[in-house]
Amino acid sequence: MRRGTLALVATGLLLTGSAAACGGDDGGAASGGTPATKTPRVGVILPDSASSNRWETADRKFLKEAFDAAGVQSDIQNAQNDKNRFQTIADQMITNGATVLMIVNLDSGTGKAVLDNAKNKGVATIDYDRLTLGGSAQYYVSFDNVGVGKLQGEGLVKCLTDKNAKTPVVAELNGAPTDNNATLFKQGYDSVLKPKYDSGDYKKGPDQSVPEWNNAQGGTIFEQMLTQTGGKIDGVLAANDGLGNAVISVLKKNKLNGRVPVTGQDATVEGLQNILAGDQCMTVYKAIKQEAQAAAELAIGLAKGEKKTAPQTLKDPESGRDVPSVLLAPKLIYKENVKDVIADGFVTKEQVCTAALADACPAAGIS
Repeated sequence: MRRGTLALVATGLLLTGSAAACGGDDGGAASGGTPATKTPRVGVILPDSASSNRWETADRKFLKEAFDAAGVQSDIQNAQNDKNRFQTIADQMITNGATVLMIVNLDSGTGKAVLDNAKNKGVATIDYDRLTLGGSAQYYVSFDNVGVGKLQGEGLVKCLTDKNAKTPVVAELNGAPTDNNATLFKQGYDSVLKPKYDSGDYKKGPDQSVPEWNNAQGGTIFEQMLTQTGGKIDGVLAANDGLGNAVISVLKKNKLNGRVPVTGQDATVEGLQNILAGDQCMTVYKAIKQEAQAAAELAIGLAKGEKKTAPQTLKDPESGRDVPSVLLAPKLIYKENVKDVIADGFVTKEQVCTAALADACPAAGIS
């Protein structure tokens, strides 16, 4: 699924006259374009800023840059994990003349209602980063999220192997049960870990989801896991860097940080610093700039009444619909290649290499 995607995005998405390429079934705005008489305007709804700072520090920035470069008006707002606010923002954007609505849903129920309302009002739609199950978005732009989970599982296996862990007890701290991405991540890392459990190489420990990706709640859940097992947890599959940091905070209180490998995802500044400090074993880097540019390119096309062919499709497991998609390839990051994330411009050396990491950064080849 991942191969060749970056090249396809880099060379541009293809223009086509086929309405089917956009997943629509009529000739109006909702099937692949907006009337040329309307001023192109894109509304974007981001989910929150607490579960991961990427939404405000990366996605907002890169989306706005892409829309501004194309001369297309945009309105980017954050729902701050409030479903009522999410729906209100969507209604306001449509009332204010949005010709395209791009959303990162808080859950599929809320997302579907917003997408269906937009479609009924002739507004084109895109699912960004998270697929809305049973939804009507004309495109889906994200990463190979099962692939992300596989990298997390492979990363944890490597880190446990490096520590010569014998029959390690592995705890899983999963993302929000309402987020389809969290389901896909778990599908990916369980495909790596389950054979280890089945063979007896690893022992499956506590396995729990964290409502709304809430980091504070994730820390509480992990503390309960640690108590439940009498402190016998040898590795933690944490679904993202925020949850990973919550786990590390608990491990620090118990003087176990650095001894228990912890995974992550998103290559946040905090996550990269935890890796350099030896408290987190890996993260997954997703090139948000490429994701934002691919989504913006599709949105700009829709806003101008153009129909573009996406390079892939993804089957919606709820509706069975093949959703035209752009699915980018993630990258596994350990201490030795943290420098790659900095070199790509996702974060800066100044952000990552604080005084506390004055020795760790040069040792990891960051100069």
